[in-house]
Amino acid sequence: MKVLRTIISIIIKPICYVLAKIIYRVKIEGIENVPKDSACIICGNHVHAMDAPVLLAVIHRKVRFMAKEELWKSLGFKFMAFLYQVFPVRRGKNDSEAIKVAFKILKNNEILGMYPEGTRNGLARNIKPKNGAVNIAIRSGVPIIPFGVDGTFKPFKKVTYRFGEALDFSEYKDRVKDREVLDNLTKEVMDKVVELRDKK
Repeated sequence: MKVLRTIISIIIKPICYVLAKIIYRVKIEGIENVPKDSACIICGNHVHAMDAPVLLAVIHRKVRFMAKEELWKSLGFKFMAFLYQVFPVRRGKNDSEAIKVAFKILKNNEILGMYPEGTRNGLARNIKPKNGAVNIAIRSGVPIIPFGVDGTFKPFKKVTYRFGEALDFSEYKDRVKDREVLDNLTKEVMDKVVELRDKK
């Protein structure tokens, strides 16, 4: 399976990169805030079905996104998940297997991608962001790198990803079970995400 993924990646990923650049005119700002060889969690606003695939196509470091298991019903998504090693999570069910995968990714000094909104445009719909990213960041001792997605994903209209400075929550290790603390830290992350999204 690993060999097959490698072969397909060599062929398909350059095509995805070119298509993303041409169709969505992707621009990435603040990439220097993303560690070059150590673990982190990137958290952004979820605006469109294409925002994760486009980012995966153009970013130079390997990122493994967590995504709701319902998406695996789509053949197109299954292929994308196979290509970029996206892994499923059962939302609202305290999915211990997904959490184990997340910690393994970080232990391997890779990047974990998460959308705290849990759904597209959750902030605009006043849906409370999920605390999972902050919880994992505290327990694993890795920083969260917020990013804002600015764009509509209409063909040939520019999409910008803006990465901000690292947020270090390691001082809260002894309070990881405190729901109020997690809520406040998640709000801090999402406030930064919105600031980056709206920055011009």
